[in-house]
Amino acid sequence: MNTSVVNILTEWDIVAARQISRSLAKLIGFNAVDQARITTVVSELARNIYLYAEQGNVTVNVINKNNRDGIQIIAEDRGPGIQNLQGVLKEDYSSYGLGAGLPGVKRLMDEFEIETEANQGTKIVVVKWLS
Repeated sequence: MNTSVVNILTEWDIVAARQISRSLAKLIGFNAVDQARITTVVSELARNIYLYAEQGNVTVNVINKNNRDGIQIIAEDRGPGIQNLQGVLKEDYSSYGLGAGLPGVKRLMDEFEIETEANQGTKIVVVKWLS
């Protein structure tokens, strides 16, 4: 299993996470459109860490389940947590106007899980399966 972890401390770390996710997606056979989707998701999750938690990490895993290959992205931080989880998951919610927000992340991926706790941080796990 291929795994890469990028610590998110600067905007350049967002770029690194995007590059790694695209490389792994391409390596296991995702087409250009799905590579772009995965890269967009990683960018959104990494940017959220940078903007709201100041630091955290993005882990990109190549996974296989039931003879299906996929890519799993885990974004974790120890920031303030998401105060209004239902609000941020609404389709029209955006706190800074860029990207598709968490609803876009959820829409672009096949699986989406989120755990958040005030003053403890947030963990988001998403999966995209190879068709």
